[in-house]
Amino acid sequence: MKKKSLALALLLVVSVVMSACSNYQFKPTTSYEISDFTATDHRGEEVSLESLKGEPWLAMFIFTNCTTICSPMTYNMSLIQEDLVKKGIEDYKIVAFSVDPANDSPEVLSEYLNRFNVPDESKWHLVTGYDQKFIEQLAVGSFKSLVKAIEGEDQVMHANTFYLVDEKGVAVKNYTGYSQTEDGVPYDTIAVDLQSLIEERLGK
Repeated sequence: MKKKSLALALLLVVSVVMSACSNYQFKPTTSYEISDFTATDHRGEEVSLESLKGEPWLAMFIFTNCTTICSPMTYNMSLIQEDLVKKGIEDYKIVAFSVDPANDSPEVLSEYLNRFNVPDESKWHLVTGYDQKFIEQLAVGSFKSLVKAIEGEDQVMHANTFYLVDEKGVAVKNYTGYSQTEDGVPYDTIAVDLQSLIEERLGK
């Protein structure tokens, strides 16, 4: 009798947890409208704010000569994409803005991305084709984030942040994209938030 009661209690707990997961509703924590931009991605194709509209996208700032956080951030983004692939999620993009456009040509960005075993390269846009002043202003004005070239050095200061942008071009949430602790980057939360935005757009 006790075993049956315990089994029923466990079943009830599982049901409640599953119900809570299925009823999860994404709640935005920011509302940053992204300014219009036109850039060139690592495949040599034009990417603009307008071309990205209609689907949510994940954004970050990186550069190929980075000696600190850029490679770990790119790797972490690839892990997030692995989760998205497992969930069967397809209606999204990943946009990585180069903060060193003078050195990061499309070819250089393509070589950089090839270092990572990304699950679906077609979703990625590593973009360049603008000047340093533009990317610094875009970061501050649209993402409320600092990007600053270090005078006399080949390094550029930028945040270790991932941004979730909705289908209208509004940054609605941000997350830690790099951490020295295993649980610092919220991989699952990012994937679930992105999935929730897609489902809301589709009316599911």
